[in-house]
Amino acid sequence: MRVGVAQTFIADTLTENEATILRMAELAARRGVKLLAFPEMSLTGYHPQTLTKPGFEAELDRSLTRIARRARELDIGLIVGRAELGGKKLFNAATVLLPDGTACTYRKINLTEQEAPYFTPGDKPLVFTFRDYKFGVIICRDQNYPELARQLRREGADALFILAAHFYPPKEARWKLPKNRALPIARAVENGFYVLLANAVGSHLGLVSLGNSLIADSDGCLVALAGEAGEVLLTCDLPEKA
Repeated sequence: MRVGVAQTFIADTLTENEATILRMAELAARRGVKLLAFPEMSLTGYHPQTLTKPGFEAELDRSLTRIARRARELDIGLIVGRAELGGKKLFNAATVLLPDGTACTYRKINLTEQEAPYFTPGDKPLVFTFRDYKFGVIICRDQNYPELARQLRREGADALFILAAHFYPPKEARWKLPKNRALPIARAVENGFYVLLANAVGSHLGLVSLGNSLIADSDGCLVALAGEAGEVLLTCDLPEKA
């Protein structure tokens, strides 16, 4: 089964981000990818004017409906990072949209200090089944906590998707590159499964993300590594199930 991650720019508007997601989904489908993950908050971005404007929740629902419809047409599963409103609470979430119409959502458990004043942490891990494989999903800082990845492995995950948006001031983005590359590899080695990191690239709200999306195999070897300046699609074929 071919899986992949899309390294993308995050714009300030939901409309622009939806167009990017649909474009990359179509490219992935042409390349035979069956399950594709996008970066953290890739659909909505973090801009306060987007997240707080009147009618945002309805606009987001319509966008997700269009993306889900296109996933069915392309026969591809998509994992989309986005904000989620739950009553008066705001979550940093990842929604899985499968071509049979199935959908499920993971809410980021381990928030950063910058997110904590605005977002509510989730409390439930996610493992889902697709084409006889099981996949775990975590978001960005969740990768710092090995016990979370171990729990997903115990629940049967054959591979782990990490949705990230490593936005920092430029100098911090540079010196944190080795750490943010090493942690997905460590999670792969510790658990003996593939780890696929989808990271944002470019600038957003005055910060910068240096990409370096990656795929590591179950031995921790880098199968694919993206650069730091452009959008790219990374793919690999998972080993056949015994």
